[in-house]
Amino acid sequence: MWKVAMSEEVGKAIQSVAERVKQAAARRQKTLPSVSPRLVAVSKTKPPEMVVEAYRHGQRNFGENYVNELVDKASDPLILESCPDIKWHFIGHLQKNNVNKLLGVPNLFLVETVDSVKLADKVNSSWERIRGGSPQKLQIMVQINTSGEQSKHGLPPEDTVSTVKHIVSRCSALHFTGLMTIGRYGYDLTLGPNPDFQMLISRRQEVCESLKLPVEEVELSMGMSTDFEHAIEVGSTNVRVGSIIFGNREYPNSAANTPTPSPEKTSKVVCEEAARKMQQHLTVSDH
Repeated sequence: MWKVAMSEEVGKAIQSVAERVKQAAARRQKTLPSVSPRLVAVSKTKPPEMVVEAYRHGQRNFGENYVNELVDKASDPLILESCPDIKWHFIGHLQKNNVNKLLGVPNLFLVETVDSVKLADKVNSSWERIRGGSPQKLQIMVQINTSGEQSKHGLPPEDTVSTVKHIVSRCSALHFTGLMTIGRYGYDLTLGPNPDFQMLISRRQEVCESLKLPVEEVELSMGMSTDFEHAIEVGSTNVRVGSIIFGNREYPNSAANTPTPSPEKTSKVVCEEAARKMQQHLTVSDH
C-alpha cells in the first residue's frame, strides 16, 4: 500500500512539475534561445525506490548534493537494474579529494559545480585517467557565486571569463556546458527579476562574446523548487527541483551529510534549548 501511494504521489508530482516547466518555457521572450529546459529531480536524502518511481514516470535527470550519497545511490542494484538510461548530475560542493570517487559514479552525466581553476584541472586529469583513452569528454558547468554570500560556494563573478577560458583551452577532457548558480534564498519576485539570475545571464553574455561561443550552446543552471518557473522565463535551461517532487527532506544524523543551519535556525534552536532547560529546572523545583 505504501509503495502504491508513493508511486502515485511521485508520478503526479513529476507530471505536474514537467507541465509547469513547459508552460514557463512558453512564456519566455522570443529573443531568448529556444532551448527546452531540462528538469533535474533532486533526490537528496531520498531512497532508491523513489528515484525508480520518478524514472518509471519518465524522469531521466537526477541530482545529488553529496558525493557519498551519489556513489551509494547510483551503484544501488535496484537503480542499476531499473534505470538504465538515468543521468546523474552532481550539484553539491566538490572537494578535490572526492573527485576520483565522484568520477567513478555509473551514469554520471554532468558535474555542475566546478568553482576554481584548480578543481577544473583536478577533474580534467582524473577524467583523462579514468576514461582510458576514450574520446568521451565529461560535461561540466562553472558555478558562480552570484549573491556574494560567504555561505555559498562558487567563483566570484569577475573570474568567470578567465576560468572558462582556462577550461576550454587547457582541459581537453572536459566539455564546458554552461554556468550554474544557487543564488540567494527567498528572493521576493514582487521586487522584480531575480538579480542573481540576471547576474548569471550577463556573465554568460561576456563568456560568449569573449570566447566566440553561440549563446544557445552555453546553458544556465538556475532555479529550484521555489523559483524555477521565473528562472525558466528569464532564460534558465536547467532547473533543480527536489522538495515539490519528493517531499520535504529528512537529513540523516551525520555531520558530513547535514547542511550547516542558517543563523535564523541556529538562533531558534538555541532559544528552544534554553526554554527546555528552564522548564526542566522549574519542574524539578516544583517537586
